[in-house]
Amino acid sequence: MNNREADAYTISPELPAMFDGMKMAAVATVLYIIVRCLNLKSPTAPPDLTYQDTPLSRFLLKSCPQLTKEYIPPLLWGKSGHLQTALYGKLGRVSSPNPSGVRMYLPMVDGATATFDLFEPMGNHQTGADITMVICPGIGNHSEKHYIRTFVDYAQKDGYRCAVLNHLGALPNIELTSPRMFTYGCTWEFSSMVGYIKRTYPQTQLIVVGFSLGGNIVCKFLGENMVNQERVLCCVSICQGYSALRAQETFLQWDQFRRFYNFLMADNMKKIILSHRHSLFGGSSGKTIDADLSRLYTATSLMQIDDNIMRKFHGHSSLKEYYEKESCVHYIHNVKVPLLLVNSADDPLVHDSLLAIPRTLAAKKSNVVFALTLHGGHLGFFEGAVLFPQPLTWMDKVIVGYANAMCQWEKQKPPCQSTDLSTKSSCTTEKA
Repeated sequence: MNNREADAYTISPELPAMFDGMKMAAVATVLYIIVRCLNLKSPTAPPDLTYQDTPLSRFLLKSCPQLTKEYIPPLLWGKSGHLQTALYGKLGRVSSPNPSGVRMYLPMVDGATATFDLFEPMGNHQTGADITMVICPGIGNHSEKHYIRTFVDYAQKDGYRCAVLNHLGALPNIELTSPRMFTYGCTWEFSSMVGYIKRTYPQTQLIVVGFSLGGNIVCKFLGENMVNQERVLCCVSICQGYSALRAQETFLQWDQFRRFYNFLMADNMKKIILSHRHSLFGGSSGKTIDADLSRLYTATSLMQIDDNIMRKFHGHSSLKEYYEKESCVHYIHNVKVPLLLVNSADDPLVHDSLLAIPRTLAAKKSNVVFALTLHGGHLGFFEGAVLFPQPLTWMDKVIVGYANAMCQWEKQKPPCQSTDLSTKSSCTTEKA
């Protein structure tokens, strides 16, 4: 045996051990990345609540256990706000039902046609009252989205009538009848839907629900005019950002990949706008159309689209004016009815600095409860044991649980102590 063969013989036994060490190091690195990215070591906890100690708040926390019990997301991926958000955006909900409703069309004074879907309850409400949930979905969403269908089906089974606004221009098969589509804070269509429900069902009381952008719209709607709060039992807002002006800078940052989400939402807005190109730009001159479309095609953020297209629908002179006037932060303090504001700490779309708005409001106003979960992402809030989520989410359950508690509170109170503003005023008149 020559020297080369001897060297090979002496080295070869060491190679498997070296490769095994490399494999173990690689596996350990991958596991470390998985644990960090999926936040597997993050604890689970009940929502962090900010509220004032009142008889109503004590009743609500006792009657709505979702607000005080530990929220447990699926073990393997549910602690990642990105995966919660992505699964909501891609899948909506698991085993989504298909509730049967009627589409209603409401002509607006400017020639636009608002649409909403009306779903009757599947049984009597537990209090025996006639209750209607008026629901405003997230950006570019409508009644056919999976998360809306799942929530509506759940609410119907609990005895609620549901009216779901279809954002103007969001439904691909409904043509616009005026050169305008939904914007960040326009309340016209939602107001029209609420007015129809009040006229058609004079005995019904309202639960107002808003998801994401819809949360901004419903809070702004209630705060714009005290009349809007008549016959409203309460309002629930989920995962909104409260101030577009404050949020615009955070949306250009890369932490939590917020800039990437901004790009994706901008791309979706482009598709919606271009699908209504003729209705939105048909009455403009050729040069104006070319300029608007050129800026639209090159836009990579929602702010660019808002500045070049969206603000012009209502004649705002600047992006700052548009965001200032359409954000609920300037109106929400006028809301007198019970108000539940829900956000998630790992929501990649809503920067932590924006959460000071609802936290401060709840600390100052006795009608407001602010619930902040550790996990849930943006409109995710999936629940489950290890891998597969449950069909209903924590979000679905907390909205209906809070609504049930408010309805029970109203039933057991004397009429003159009702939170319904219209009932309060009639009691005052009788006393006088």
